[in-house]
Amino acid sequence: MTKRALITGVTGQDGAYLSQLLLARGYEVHGLLRRSASADVIAERLRWLGIQDQVKLLDGNLTDISSLIRVLNECAPDEVYNLGAQSFVKASWNQPLLTGQVTAMGAANLLEAVRLVRPQARFYQASSSEMYGMIQETVQNERTPFYPRSPYAVSKLYAHWLTVNYRESFAMHASSGILFNHESPLRGIEFVTRKVTDGVARIKLGLATELSMGNLDATRDWGHARDYVKGMWLMLQQEVPDDYVLATGRTTSVREFCRLAFAHVGLDYEEYVKVDPAFLRPAEVDVLHGDAAKARQVLGWAPETSLEAMIGEMVEADLARHGARMKG
Repeated sequence: MTKRALITGVTGQDGAYLSQLLLARGYEVHGLLRRSASADVIAERLRWLGIQDQVKLLDGNLTDISSLIRVLNECAPDEVYNLGAQSFVKASWNQPLLTGQVTAMGAANLLEAVRLVRPQARFYQASSSEMYGMIQETVQNERTPFYPRSPYAVSKLYAHWLTVNYRESFAMHASSGILFNHESPLRGIEFVTRKVTDGVARIKLGLATELSMGNLDATRDWGHARDYVKGMWLMLQQEVPDDYVLATGRTTSVREFCRLAFAHVGLDYEEYVKVDPAFLRPAEVDVLHGDAAKARQVLGWAPETSLEAMIGEMVEADLARHGARMKG
């Protein structure tokens, strides 16, 4: 029997890589598509991976439970991956209510719809290392207390605990992946890593002369999204549902990320990177450093792509994008 999966946030970075992984494993993949004014570019990441014609897109919205019930009845999935969210941390201060409606209540809508329509389906919730916020322990694992520092992180924490509650209340196979930062050439341009690699490409090609940044001293545990979606899938293959941290265990500052990205094209970041207070957050998360020992032991999961290799891949992709535009 061919397994069927439903992915919310299917047109995002993680949704695209997860679709690719599931298709390679013989799944029938359905994606929840939120209609928008940018319909012409909405599946750009799926196109970039060459799988846009293999993913069945279904019209629906996390804020509309009736659409979720309809979609679940239509595709009858064996696995449901909730990757949909308002996921840009900085924007969550400007749009806190929208962030709560989509990221927190959207997860609640989907959990309830799955409980009503497909209680036998296995459910994955995309939790976030941002929930740790003002860190309570130097290295964070599944037992570390949470202290969210943004409306986004607060919304993710609600969705995380509701997933635990549905697992315990209704015996649903519901798991959460507490994923530390994971990047790729498919990362949105508004995220700091892609902003850096895009800036490097623009400067190298003569399209820009400097890169304006916020807090260069914030440190993150960065891995490759392609590795992390494998961890998501592994969680739903376990007999017993649970929550897992996915991280590399290596923490790197934004400053060092800039240095590595500029060095990839033979440039010195100090000559081009400028700090602009406009890019500083109202409340900063200074350090995130994950411990994925449980995922290694139980899932057999480990990151396969080094930070340097990931940065190189991202810079090369942005050089190719801008190079193609210049020729076109």
